[in-house]
Amino acid sequence: MFTTITTTIIIIILCFSTTLITITNCSNPNPNVGVGVNWGTMTSHQLPPDKVVEMMIENGFKKLKLFEAEKPIMQALIGSDIEVMVAIPNFMLYDMSRDPSYADYWVDDNITAYSYPGGVNIKYVAVGNEPFLKAYNATYLKITLPALKNVQNTLDRVGLGSEIKATVPLNADIYESPESNPVPSAGDFRLEIKDATIEIVEFLYSNDAPFTVNIYPFLSLYGNRYFP
Repeated sequence: MFTTITTTIIIIILCFSTTLITITNCSNPNPNVGVGVNWGTMTSHQLPPDKVVEMMIENGFKKLKLFEAEKPIMQALIGSDIEVMVAIPNFMLYDMSRDPSYADYWVDDNITAYSYPGGVNIKYVAVGNEPFLKAYNATYLKITLPALKNVQNTLDRVGLGSEIKATVPLNADIYESPESNPVPSAGDFRLEIKDATIEIVEFLYSNDAPFTVNIYPFLSLYGNRYFP
């Protein structure tokens, strides 16, 4: 009975809070792959973090993306060996881009504090979440790359840069195909973000970090019938 209930809860969590996350290593065409889950906390009835971690382990989920570094969740992940992507919310990008010491403080408090043998298996730091989404009207266009650089520089400086990589989870609509030829091979980055996206890709490549895209296939197709 417990296994059935556990599986059902996990399926519900997947249905309502996960994204198909594509992570491609810019310099390694054969990255380590696996099934993961997003852990969102915008809900009125949250399960205890230790119970969620227990259910993930029982059901074979070995990769996890967090949208913030909430301490109860980070503490519950200690010793689990689940590979974790810890995110920096978009509202922090401005300060993160302008002040390297802000990145130093955040990394020290949320990454270094858990990076020890038997601690949390942090693999990535997500700098923002879908900052180039059309709905943001270019709010984060000029600050995302500086924030990314400051975070990666801090990781390098504290000796974690070879193990933990900073990346930027981008939205699926950064790429689009023309109505006249709606196939993936005819697509390109959106014109207004193309230069900024290429700069991010180049930085990721130079640091052996992954290119990350959140893909919601149904929503993307619903919003644009030419979505590749």
